[in-house]
Amino acid sequence: MIRRPASAAPGRRATLALLAAPALRPLAAGAQARFPDRPLRLVVPFGAGGNLDTLARLLTPAVAERLGQPVVIENRPGAGGNLGTELVARAQPDGHTLLLGSNGALVINPLIMERVPYDPARDFLPVCLCFRTPQVLVASPKLPVRSLEEFVAYARARPGQLQCGSAGTGTSNHLNIELLNAATGIGLVHVPYRSSGAATPDLLSGALACSMEQVTTALPLHRDGQLRILAAALPQPLPMLPEVPSLAAAGVPGGGLVSFIGILVPAGTPAPLIAALQAGFAGPLADPALRARVEETGSLLADPPTRSPEGFAALLRQEAVLSRQAAGQAGLLLH
Repeated sequence: MIRRPASAAPGRRATLALLAAPALRPLAAGAQARFPDRPLRLVVPFGAGGNLDTLARLLTPAVAERLGQPVVIENRPGAGGNLGTELVARAQPDGHTLLLGSNGALVINPLIMERVPYDPARDFLPVCLCFRTPQVLVASPKLPVRSLEEFVAYARARPGQLQCGSAGTGTSNHLNIELLNAATGIGLVHVPYRSSGAATPDLLSGALACSMEQVTTALPLHRDGQLRILAAALPQPLPMLPEVPSLAAAGVPGGGLVSFIGILVPAGTPAPLIAALQAGFAGPLADPALRARVEETGSLLADPPTRSPEGFAALLRQEAVLSRQAAGQAGLLLH
């Protein structure tokens, strides 16, 4: 079930306004020159041990070294990321409280939930896109296909007969299934599970034909030969699986939705503080050692053009358009 936290809905125009990256406010007169002057608080709106938490803990030691202050990770899970996101929306815009945000709370939830307790346009400014965690189309080993082309042909000959799992209704996994259906007309039947990876037993047994999974979940099983990764939701093939095509090969616009992970601050944060934070977070992303460690988890470092506030905002706009299209096709669009 989609959770419906109570408060005011941002609506379409408000959400897209955030994605246009509102102008950064100048540093107020008399504001302190030294920044940061105390530990930074990085709110992760999901539980410890999850993908966002893992990536945050890989990155923050180097950020702390660059900025000269500790970065304290605070896990605030709940309501699909909305609770932690709201916490940062209500924080003082002094640059010391940050959000590790993702597309669920910032793009998808405002489209499909009746109400969210923050306004993405009013309450946040993007700082730096840090990571992208691609999704992959995974086939059961019982399915007689070995490529995306074979899968599309097989499913097209059986419209409405193949079930495809996701991490839940309204997740980006689900929306990628809808984008694939729209591009190919194959009529996959969506089956929501409680989380990424929960569909694995049904895939292995053949009870489920396919699933849209986070690559972090599917990659070990693919490498062990237990499941088959057929395509990646990226504009280009995965660096760790260059032989696997993008969903763009099946006609999915932009290759589909990618789970993005980046730093945002409360609206009203002065421009010089945002610039300092952007340098602090973007700097370590150039480290090849960090890249290797991140790719071991199945995630990717953000491309350099998207690491600026403007680049992050451009990506958000692109994801919003695709998310709106997919949510409409799924009958989930409320705003």
